[in-house]
Amino acid sequence: MTSTGIRLHAPAPGWNIDADVVVVGSGVAGLTAALRCEAAGLTTVVVTKARLDDGSTRWAQGGIAAALGDGDTPEQHLDDTLVAGAGLCDEDAVRILVTEGPDAVRRLIATGAHFDESEEGGLELTREGGHHRRRIAHAGGDATGAEISRALVEAVRARGMRTIENALVLDLLTDADGRTAGVTLHVMGEGQHDGVGAVHAPAVVLATGGMGQVFSATTNPSVSTGDGVALALRAGAEVSDLEFVQFHPTVLFLGADAEGQQPLVSEAVRGEGAHLVDADGVRFMVGQHELAELAPRDIVAKGIMRRMQEQDAEHMFLDARHFGAAMWEHRFPTILAACRAHGIDPVTEPVPVAPAAHYASGGVRTDSHGRTTVPGLYACGEVACTGVHGANRLASNSLLEGLVYAERIVTDIVASRTDDALRARVPAPVEHPETPAHPLLGPEARFAIQRAMTDGAGVLRSAESLHQAAEQLQRLHAEARDALDENGKTAEPGVDTWEATNLLCVARVLVAAARQREETRGCHWREDHADRDDANWRRHIVVRLNPDRTLAVHTTDTADFPPTRQHHQEQ
Repeated sequence: MTSTGIRLHAPAPGWNIDADVVVVGSGVAGLTAALRCEAAGLTTVVVTKARLDDGSTRWAQGGIAAALGDGDTPEQHLDDTLVAGAGLCDEDAVRILVTEGPDAVRRLIATGAHFDESEEGGLELTREGGHHRRRIAHAGGDATGAEISRALVEAVRARGMRTIENALVLDLLTDADGRTAGVTLHVMGEGQHDGVGAVHAPAVVLATGGMGQVFSATTNPSVSTGDGVALALRAGAEVSDLEFVQFHPTVLFLGADAEGQQPLVSEAVRGEGAHLVDADGVRFMVGQHELAELAPRDIVAKGIMRRMQEQDAEHMFLDARHFGAAMWEHRFPTILAACRAHGIDPVTEPVPVAPAAHYASGGVRTDSHGRTTVPGLYACGEVACTGVHGANRLASNSLLEGLVYAERIVTDIVASRTDDALRARVPAPVEHPETPAHPLLGPEARFAIQRAMTDGAGVLRSAESLHQAAEQLQRLHAEARDALDENGKTAEPGVDTWEATNLLCVARVLVAAARQREETRGCHWREDHADRDDANWRRHIVVRLNPDRTLAVHTTDTADFPPTRQHHQEQ
């Protein structure tokens, strides 16, 4: 795979440092990879967009799924995952997840993460949508992500690892042979480094999280602007299944005009017995699925949207008044505080909820060792598409996937360094181009992208809505391109313009894939193609970026993930 030659318009790096590995991102996937690399004796640099603990991991309320309970088995976990994935999971990838997962969780505990325990002293396990057993380990009731983040950040700092915070990654550096040679990045604010610089390394691990900010309403933090997927596309990597964006069914409804990150009401609340009801108190999920409110998230999100349409309502309600104050305060203190901060008391009244963008099941395409189609570039966590999630992520599998596949990446990096030539190689990046290769959008484009995506590519999609979204995105793309082509001008380089440009890139890919998939499957719901079509669409949609900034979209011949190109070379 050769690079597209496309890079964000940015100043040339004014400083650089060298490393064996650069990890981009500081959630569960990134910090696990960094800690394992450091333990293997590799000089590792962690680059993160805000502070070390500001990624999506800290917001994970539900927990981490693994077959840790009595009577539970990896095979049962595999079965539940495959059902949720609606025929598009890579079974080998899922088997890796569920068999290596329990020990990965135990290593996380050994790193310092403290999970809630039962009175008998074992892990207190709960249940969430799509799981037929209690296998969700949680911490602080509903603060699992915050505890995992705390433990990993403390471990990184205790080891004195080199970290670069408040740094937006820009582009992948490659050498003359097209292999990874590091990244360029922009450091915001004062510190040891400032402005645009580079980290030179023969291995780059993308763990940049999701792209929820492409929609107006999301559970994702403001930093989730698809930077990793956009970087990978510009570097020539393939992305897969980006149309499968999971909308969390129960997000605190703050009004029709609310934008940005909105409070999540964890699936674990339904797992403990909360009911979804309409304004009349009717439990509308009963009879729609054998698990009712605990059906997989796509089923619940669709059920909520259908009821909203039927009743011309802006939201539904989650009723957990029967929990009582003591249970709310012990089991869900974070959610209780968020609701009360917005004037809602779930102890005494139902909570208004509606679906919002939550998790990207697709991403940068990898193999079972996290290798992308660009040699030396790895991806793990939400930015990656390993094949685990298929068309819809099973609740609480994301933290586990970050753990398991981060460890597998490190195993591969260490193994590759047994090659003397690789170990001795000092990457020499191709020189930074003097002229901008990619036009930048103005900061105001971010809101235009979000509105277009929410209106046209949200929970409910159709050929017409997706066509309108594509036209609006193409207009933004053309305006920036024409301005650059006609007078050489582009928006001023900066965090806002880089983020807007990345959001447009991932939005175009998502819409292109959603237009191509003419069926309803998992979390991709086409109103004009309401049925699942295994004969024609039990396969993956793969997209790459052409050097002229157009998209190359193709569909695989089968449901099997094609091997990455570097894997082809190894064969």
